[in-house]
Amino acid sequence: MKRVLVTGGAGFIGSHLCERLLSDGAKVVCADNLITGDLKNIEGFFGQSDFVFLNLDVTNYIHVPGQLDAIFHLASPASPIDYLKLPIQTLKVGSLGTHKVMGLAREKGARVLLASTSETYGDPQVHPQPESYWGHVNPIGPRGVYDEAKRFAEAMVMAYHRHHGVETRIVRIFNTYGPRMRKDDGRVVPNFICQALAGDDLTVYGEGKQTRSFCFVSDLVEGLVRAMQRSDAYPVNIGNDVEKTILEFAEIVIKLIGSDSAICHKPMPVDDPKVRRPDISRARDVLGWEPRVSLEEGLKETIEYFRQLES
Repeated sequence: MKRVLVTGGAGFIGSHLCERLLSDGAKVVCADNLITGDLKNIEGFFGQSDFVFLNLDVTNYIHVPGQLDAIFHLASPASPIDYLKLPIQTLKVGSLGTHKVMGLAREKGARVLLASTSETYGDPQVHPQPESYWGHVNPIGPRGVYDEAKRFAEAMVMAYHRHHGVETRIVRIFNTYGPRMRKDDGRVVPNFICQALAGDDLTVYGEGKQTRSFCFVSDLVEGLVRAMQRSDAYPVNIGNDVEKTILEFAEIVIKLIGSDSAICHKPMPVDDPKVRRPDISRARDVLGWEPRVSLEEGLKETIEYFRQLES
């Protein structure tokens, strides 16, 4: 991968991917419209000759001069608070944005990796979730704008692969956390950490028995790089298969921070998945990948990041 485009490159995961690609010696073109991305995430790269930033919206015509060997398509609002606030933009980036990216890939002869999501499985009736599971999604519910945008994006990528012979990869990303998450993005990790650091009660929805599996961002990025290099056209789950209830996770955060915070319960959001855990057998077999960073180790680094933001 000599020259690589990363859409959504100023976002949480995208910025870590740009950093990894630069460290591997690639020339990186980072594209972002900064709706949910932040220049602070990539400001350390601007002095590097191998890094270029383009402020653009991928739902419009994309022009990137010169050679492109690979495209990582990460552009999209990715947290519930964002895609519920930006429903039309979320649908457009999954549909029109993916169409524009695939057209660019065909023009350049570039390989494409679509960053899809575990949300394609919806509120799953199969547990853990293998790539062969087609999901249980409410297409007209409030979360459907994200779920269906990514499901459509997967269909678009496969159509370009089959009809135009474009080399493609699809990665279904499970819950990921780490430095550079936004404190106000509404996801459980920054919510709990910021509440505990402030001494506020941690907000748990329902009884807290719903489960999630948390993957540290460096492990996720390693999976993305390996998938681009080693995978085939069919989806592969990337995530940590160690499952925790939300209540257990809240207690871990409180313990690591040494907070006196209590836990308060609020009603469950509409269509919130009750279980979430990836079957990563395919990632192990095809990519030789599995997560390395323990939850405690990753949380300590993430907590320190948020401490620094508060100081």
